[in-house]
Amino acid sequence: MVMNSSVTEFILFGLTQDAEMQKVVFGIFLIFYLLTLLGNLLIVVTIKTSVNLGSPMYFFLFYLSFTDACFCTTTAPRLIVDALSQKKTISYSECMTQVFAFHFFGGMEIFVLILMAFDRYVAICKPLRYTTIMSRRVCVVLVILAWVGSGIHSLAQIFLALKLPFCGPNVIDHFFCDLQPLLKLACMDTYVINLLVVSNSGAVSMVSFIILLISYVVILYSLRNYSAEGKRKALSTCTSHFIVVIIFFGPCIFMYTRPQTTFQVDKMVAVFYSNGTPFLNPLIYTLRNAEVKNAMKKLWCSKL
Repeated sequence: MVMNSSVTEFILFGLTQDAEMQKVVFGIFLIFYLLTLLGNLLIVVTIKTSVNLGSPMYFFLFYLSFTDACFCTTTAPRLIVDALSQKKTISYSECMTQVFAFHFFGGMEIFVLILMAFDRYVAICKPLRYTTIMSRRVCVVLVILAWVGSGIHSLAQIFLALKLPFCGPNVIDHFFCDLQPLLKLACMDTYVINLLVVSNSGAVSMVSFIILLISYVVILYSLRNYSAEGKRKALSTCTSHFIVVIIFFGPCIFMYTRPQTTFQVDKMVAVFYSNGTPFLNPLIYTLRNAEVKNAMKKLWCSKL
């Protein structure tokens, strides 16, 4: 990795500089992180071992949970460690790696949510052709395309980050490395690069969100011909997906579709979509899904 600056390390400002509040941050985020890992890995193991959860919906849920575990791991461990550290430094290479990993798994989350919406669209709008359209081979190809798409997105982000020269201030007013706070430290006019960042991350977030909204409108329109019981089951599944979409895309759109501006609320918004969403996803999908709950009970009963 070529270093395009005289700065060899950055100092992460973190969520707070107050010593007592840092202890609170350490305790809260350690608990949240462990619960997030536990919840998502529990879903991964349950889907992998249960013969009753072999449908495409659970195939994609497996990858969503795996991605959630990786996504929160890109930021949470350093936030937890830094909360009790006197020297909150991160090397240039580690910072660039974090930018890449954050956008890679963030992009993967977006694409998997689109695949899950597509799966529900086919299941509800084309039920007779569902098994043909959503065959295992098709699902595998779609997931591979999602990995490739997120790789392209994150490579574009890291390419922009590596072009930034840093020769002065090295204090990042954030709890992790991301392009928006890094742009403020660059020794150059960052107007064009900022436009490219917004057109990349912002466009991915906005276009994906619009695609998802359209798919749910089509699904809801198609439900008019279903029986009351059919509507209830379909709406139950789609509601879970839609809640996840809203809580993930809302903060992402706020962060990445506006000009280079700093609001005090930015860190809280970033905390929500980088750590809060991966924590909430397992709760949303298990509490509202009887099949997953039953599979988990069987798994733990057999182990115990």
